[in-house]
Amino acid sequence: MRQKIVAGNWKMNTTLDEGIILVKECLERIDGPADNTKVILVPPFYLLKDAVLLVKGRSSIHVGAQNCYEADSGAFTGEISAPMIRSVGAEYVIVGHSERRKYFGDTDERIARKIDSVLKEGLSPIFCCGEELPARQSDQQENVVENQIRKALYHLNGDQLQRVIIAYEPVWAIGTGQTASPQQAQDMHAFIRDLLARLFTQEIADEITILYGGSCKPSNAEELFAQKDVDGGLIGGASLNANDFSAIVKEL
Repeated sequence: MRQKIVAGNWKMNTTLDEGIILVKECLERIDGPADNTKVILVPPFYLLKDAVLLVKGRSSIHVGAQNCYEADSGAFTGEISAPMIRSVGAEYVIVGHSERRKYFGDTDERIARKIDSVLKEGLSPIFCCGEELPARQSDQQENVVENQIRKALYHLNGDQLQRVIIAYEPVWAIGTGQTASPQQAQDMHAFIRDLLARLFTQEIADEITILYGGSCKPSNAEELFAQKDVDGGLIGGASLNANDFSAIVKEL
């Protein structure tokens, strides 16, 4: 049975004090997710250690990082490595987010190296893939997503792939007020699962958690999560409000 997951990506938001308050508010409102359901809080780097300490003892709530560098250490001013993330107790790392691709030049090849680094440290990557509006308008979304998955994941073996969480981001629906319809989300999630079955095995594909990452909020979470191949969400803006985030968690 596939793991159900809601991950909250806070992006570049909250001061230290604000972040600690938000973690505590989430913990107060998330009252033991259902069996086979996991919640991942993904705050800015400076909050990772505090968040890990705050969620200690809550077996279904975990902490992840928003990015990492591909090397373990070195003269890379300002970067954070997978060993550093592991050392503070975080367990997950978002890799390949559309904003990293767009604003920071993360290529498919670099994303693949980051995934390797994350896996080597015993962490789990949350690998993001998805198309921009021109690709959707020209009906090329499947080609774009397949290319991203092949370049980032095809070199992995089956055991490694089973530690990866995939998040489908329709980039045109992030921060724009638009949302992919439940059917559009299901169609792409089903395509991704079929692709994984072709690249690896059907058994592996059936076990991979695939999250929806395009403006999921309390008002549409129930319908999105009801889709056969949608296993939860990678939540952006709504994760900054404990009431909204907990309401989304309850829809799994």
